[in-house]
Parts: sequence; structure tokens; C-alpha cells
Amino acid sequence: MNKCLMMCLLLAGLRLNAQPGGADEPVRVINDGIDLSVHDGRLRPAVGVENIQVMRANRTRPETADNYGWTYNHAPMLAYWNSKFYLQYLSNPFAEHLPPGQTLVAVSSDGRTWEMPQQVFPIYHVRPGTISSIESGIAMMHQRMGFYVAPNGRLLVLGFYGRAPAFSGANGIGRVVREAYKDGTYGPIYFVRYNSLSDQNESNTFYHFYTRSNDQGFIDACNALLADKLKTMQWWDEERNKEDDFFSIRGPSSASVYHRKDGKAVALFKASWAAVSADEGLTWSNPVQVPTIITDGAKTWGQRTDDGRYAIVYNPADFGSHRWPLAIATGDDGILFENMLLISGEVPPLRYRGRAKDFGLQYIRGIAEGNGDPSGSDMWITFSVNKEDMWVSRIPVPVRYKVEGAVADRFDQLAVGAIVPDWNLYRPRWAGTSVVAFPSARNKSLQLSDSDPYDYAKAVRVFAESKTVHISLRLLARQTDKGRLEIEVLDHAGYRPIRVVLSERGRLQAANGDALVDAGGYRANAWHRVELAINVSEGRYDLSVDGKSVIRQAAFAEPVVSVERLSFRTGEYRTTPTRETDRYGGLDLPDGDDPVTPVIYHIDDVLIK
Repeated sequence: MNKCLMMCLLLAGLRLNAQPGGADEPVRVINDGIDLSVHDGRLRPAVGVENIQVMRANRTRPETADNYGWTYNHAPMLAYWNSKFYLQYLSNPFAEHLPPGQTLVAVSSDGRTWEMPQQVFPIYHVRPGTISSIESGIAMMHQRMGFYVAPNGRLLVLGFYGRAPAFSGANGIGRVVREAYKDGTYGPIYFVRYNSLSDQNESNTFYHFYTRSNDQGFIDACNALLADKLKTMQWWDEERNKEDDFFSIRGPSSASVYHRKDGKAVALFKASWAAVSADEGLTWSNPVQVPTIITDGAKTWGQRTDDGRYAIVYNPADFGSHRWPLAIATGDDGILFENMLLISGEVPPLRYRGRAKDFGLQYIRGIAEGNGDPSGSDMWITFSVNKEDMWVSRIPVPVRYKVEGAVADRFDQLAVGAIVPDWNLYRPRWAGTSVVAFPSARNKSLQLSDSDPYDYAKAVRVFAESKTVHISLRLLARQTDKGRLEIEVLDHAGYRPIRVVLSERGRLQAANGDALVDAGGYRANAWHRVELAINVSEGRYDLSVDGKSVIRQAAFAEPVVSVERLSFRTGEYRTTPTRETDRYGGLDLPDGDDPVTPVIYHIDDVLIK
């Protein structure tokens, strides 16, 4: 019996025989199916999501990345404090669990433009005669918790030092803490808890215990953290002392905790595990694997959203080293989740090889309860891509996939660089997508620029699902001798029946069935009016440029029953990596550290009806 059929039967049985929410099934996700042969899983996008690259790893030009040039970057955490976003991640020179390790924090005032990451926990050299690393006398970092906003308003930043590559239990050293100050500096580093199985203490470690601080407010913040069972349960994966009653739940890894509508706390762990608590984490139900959360070794995130509903975000894939797509499901009560939608299905090439560098968008974390609430209603998450680059996503709330009515986007009323309503933007650091004052401050446009040798800029406009649609837009390319802009119209599952290309040789091309045919030339620095008349029932479309018909009755490249997305992308459609791609295969990609000559495109007056 194939897996899809088994899943359908399982869901049918669950609907008939069980009520979700209890200890046996704390949550349930209704999922109509995922196609893992494509990076977006054939999911509809959540409308208006903005995916923003915070840090692009760079080995030979570290000043463009983090000033260190390390290429293994992973496990990001997110908080909002003092009107700023804080993003923490751990970093190794090139591979997972191989020392040295350090932790960095990037800061942003709006979540969309980020400062250079700063080191907050440096390389730790193990003292002679104590725990030593298998690889060297240098520790690694491996934290499951990054931030804590204390009841007294202090922001604590946390990390964990351990032996490499086996970091936990008797191989652990302990958890460190320091305070973030409002002026952007950080306080001294202390240990807040030593690993109880490793005989570490103040006499054989390099940092003092937190109670030695002269700042009572800092000590109070640490004490509040140590007393908060819903927060410290995240530490189990690194300590793993089954005899230590500090932990009220043991076993699963990487807890994400939120409170359901009924007031109970739910913990979502890696590999589909979940548990529920009615007493704020003092006791928990026995952890169970939720049958409807199909995932593997990546993390799962759950939270209450600002509209009073709930969201769960994870990789709905059962193959742990290939982690795509990044998806969100929503619900009313924190128990039942449905309408799974796409946050991101972009999986760029792995530029730097290294141990256990899984492909894809992974280790999702949001802003935990108590760790701040940014202005507005947007939901924010962070994740790593290929375990080398840091990203955030801004997800408009309420989360939706439908758009009604005609589209008339002229961008003139938007501020330069502002959020673009109802557009899904993919924004690598070297391939930007933003509103710019071109051709003038009064007549703005949406600009796609690209200087990334291995990635692209992308902008998608969802429109009302249609069988007949007329699309009109103005388009300007700054160049004709390089670069590539692909314009596509898609259906609900991401099939691409209509494809128009501005090629690298100054030619306009359009799909006619499975072939690209020439549709004439285009000029640099000249506005062209592009129009598409689409008839889904006939499987045909017409293309006009500057009022002149250049393609008539072209056949769809793929059959669809309706269309609902307009896409612009400064590169070719990606099909690799696949689930068969070896994460250890090959070498570093050539010239990945150097930007290429930028190409720029402008889009304006997008009319869809």
C-alpha cells in the first residue's frame, strides 16, 4: 500500500474514532498531501509572505557576512525586545559538531534590514584535566534555547558549551548566560547551570557562576528563568540526566511551547513528538508521536497568532536530510490545524560542503511566549537554509491563500523599501526585491536586482482563481546582454502553464507547449507593455508587447484547470537538489563568495482582471 493511501486511511480513521486534544493526540494536522519531488510541495503560498536573508555565509569575503568566514551556521532563535528583533545562531568553521564553535546575534529594528552579526559567546578552550574534545581541546556550542525576557524586563542570551562531536550528558560542560543591554552591548558571561553528569563547576571552568554577579537584577532574571519549567524544558536534550528532577519531561528534543485556547500548554518536539500539560509544565502527559505531523529530524514550531488563532510551522517531509518545503497550517483552538500553505519552497544550491549539512529550510523557531511581540499583526519566524545561511520570514496575519477582485498595483503610494501588500517576495542579500523611486519619486516601481551567482530574486502576486484572465504590466530591463527574467502564470499547485522569458541575449521568448519560441527583441532602459490573455478552458494564451500581438494561441506548457499566481524570477526554475541528491557529494561551488555583475528589472502598473 503506498504511503499516500495509508495516510488517507489513517486520517479517515482519526476523524471517525478519536477526538484530538487529549494525551493520546495533543494536536492534529489535516493535510491534503505534499509532493516532495518539487521544493514547494505543490502547496498554495500564504499570501504576502516576505522571505528575507539575514546572513549569507562567505568564506573568503567575511566582511560581507559575519566577519568570520565560517560556513556552518544553524539553529537560529528569535526574540523581540527594546523595539528590536534579536536573532541568535550557532556557527562552526565548516561542519556540524566539529569545533571550534561560537554563537552570534544579529539585530534589526524592523525585521527586514539586519545589522552585521556580533559574537556573543566565543570559542571555549577546555581546561586541561577536565572534559576534552574528541577533536581538540576546544568546545562546540549546541543550544536549544537562545533568549529569555525575564519578568523584570531583562533580556538574557543563552548558549551551551559541550564536547564535540558528542555534546550532551557527561560530554557537556554547561549553559552560559549574559545580559543584552539597551545600548547594544552585552554583560559578562556566566554559567547559569553546569551539566550534572560531567562534574563541571566553578573551579574547573573559565566563567563564574551567575550568583557571583554584582547585579541583583541580573541574578533575579536568572532565578526566574531557572524556575520557569516551560522554558527550561528545552535544556533536556543537552543535559540528559534521568535522575535529575530539574526536568519534568524527558526524552524528546527541541521543545516549542504554546498555550491552547483551553489554557493547556502544548509542547511540540522534533520527529512528530508532542505532549500536553495542565499545570504550566510541572507535569506532562507521556510524549507521543502525532500521526498527522509527518516530519523527521527538523524542528516543529507552534504559536498563537495575533488574530487569536494558532499556527504550526514545520517541514512536512519524512526525509531528514532533505528539508522542504517550509509550510504553515492554522487553526482556531491550538488543537486542530488545517489549510496547509507554503511559506517558502526555495532551496538554493549548497555552496559549501560539510558534515551533516542537510538541504533545505530547517530548524524553524518563532518568538516564544513572553519573548516579545513586534508591532503589527505579522508572524515572524527564523530558519537556516542548507545550514549555512540565516533567514527570517514575515507572515501576514490572518494567514490566507485567497485573493478576491481585480488587481491594480502601481506602487506609487508605497514608501521606498516598504512592505508590498499581497506580494510574496524572496529576498537574498545579493538579489533584492523592493519598491524604488524609479522612474521618479512620484512614479515608483518594483525592482528585482540580482548579483548572486547561485540564487535569484523573486516576486509573486496571487490573484483571484480564474479560468479566463487578462494580465497587463509594464516592464523595463536595465540590460539586454546578460541576466534572465522569467515571467510565469501558475495554478494553485505551482504548475506553470504560461512562461515568458527575457533572455540573456536580448530576446523575448514564450512557451508554446513544451518549446520556447522567439517573440522578438526587447530594449534596454525602455518600458515595454506586456499583456497576456489566458483561456484555461482552451489551454491557450496570447502575448502582446507594446500593443502588438507577438504570440497567438500558444499552447500551455502544462495542463491546469485554473490559474491564480503571477511570478517574476531572475533565474531559471530550480529542480535540484532532489531527494536523491547526496548532501556529501561534490566540492564547494566555485566563485560562490563573489557577486556577479548585477542585473536589474523594474515592474510597474500590474493589472489583473
